[in-house]
Amino acid sequence: MKKILLLATGGTIASKNLGEGLTPALTAEDLLTQAPEISRLCRVDAEQFCNLDSTNMRPENWVALARRVREAYADYDGFVITHGTDTMAYAAACLYYLLQNIGKPVVLTGSQVSIFERNTDARDNLTGAFRYACDENASGVRVFFDRKVICGARARKTRTRSFNAFSSVDYPEVAVVRDGRVQTYIRDEVRGDPVFYDRLDPAVLLVKLTPGIDAGILDYAAEHTHAVVIESFGVGGIPHYEDSAFERGIEHLLEKNVRVVIATQVAHEGSAMETYRVGYRIKERYHLPEAYEMTTEAVIAKTMWALTVTDTKEEFKRVFETPVGPDLL
Repeated sequence: MKKILLLATGGTIASKNLGEGLTPALTAEDLLTQAPEISRLCRVDAEQFCNLDSTNMRPENWVALARRVREAYADYDGFVITHGTDTMAYAAACLYYLLQNIGKPVVLTGSQVSIFERNTDARDNLTGAFRYACDENASGVRVFFDRKVICGARARKTRTRSFNAFSSVDYPEVAVVRDGRVQTYIRDEVRGDPVFYDRLDPAVLLVKLTPGIDAGILDYAAEHTHAVVIESFGVGGIPHYEDSAFERGIEHLLEKNVRVVIATQVAHEGSAMETYRVGYRIKERYHLPEAYEMTTEAVIAKTMWALTVTDTKEEFKRVFETPVGPDLL
C-alpha cells in the first residue's frame, strides 16, 4: 500500500460560511474524515500547510510547498495538495517549474463546493486525486478535477461555478478516473534524478493589450518590475499606431534590463508573431522570447522561475524557450 502525504492549504474545499461568505476553516484531518474511502487506497499522513482562500496565495507559498515536497520526497510515494480553485492553475504551473523531472506524482485538487456541504464535488475530487496519486503510472505535477488529470502547466480554470471547472489547454488530458479506475493516456519518461528549485521572482507584470491602450504603462513597468509579459492581439500583434510608442516602450524596458515576453490573449492555438507585420517587425527587431501555446498561468510561472536562474537577457530567452519536462513547456 502506497504512502501519500496530504498537504492542505485551504480553499473552497475546506470552507465554511462564518457569516461573511465562505472562509477556509476545515483541517486536513477534517477533509479525510469526509472521504473515508481514501483510507482503503493508501496510507496517508496529513499536514495543515496553511489555511487560505486561494486569492491570498502568493508565489512565496508555492515555493514553500515545493520545499516541503522536496523535504518529504524520499519518504512518500506521492503527494496530494488541496488548494483553492481561483489560483490553482498558477500554483500548479509554479510547482511544475519548481519540481522538475520528478518521478512521483504531486496532485493538486480542490472543489467548487465545500466538502462540508451535501451536494459537493469535493469528495469525488479528493478521492480521485488520491486514486491517481496511487497509480503506478502517475508522476509529475498534475491537477485533478472532475475526473480529469491535467498537466500542471496546461491547466486553466475556465468556469467559475460548474463542477467541470478546469480545462487542459491545447494538450491532451494525462489520464481520467472513471468507475474507480485510472485510465492513463500519457506516461512520463523520467530519466535521472529530480531537480528541485526554491526561488520565484514575483516582480512580473502582465499587460493585456486593449485597443487604444496607453503605452506609458510600459514606462511604469520599467521602474517597478523585473519582467513584463505582453499579451498581444491575435497571433502576436503589437500596435504601432502613428507614434510607435510601444516600440519605444519595449526599448525602454530592455534598456532598464527588464525582461519582455510576448504572449497572446487568445486562449487556444498560440502565438505566431511573424504572421503579420504588426508582430513580425517587433520579433525581428528585438528578438523577444515568445510564449506560443503556453497558458497565461504557465507563462507567468516560467518567467518567475527563469528570472531566478539567469543573469542576462540572452540566457533568459534561452531558458524560457527551452522546454521543461515531457510536456514541452
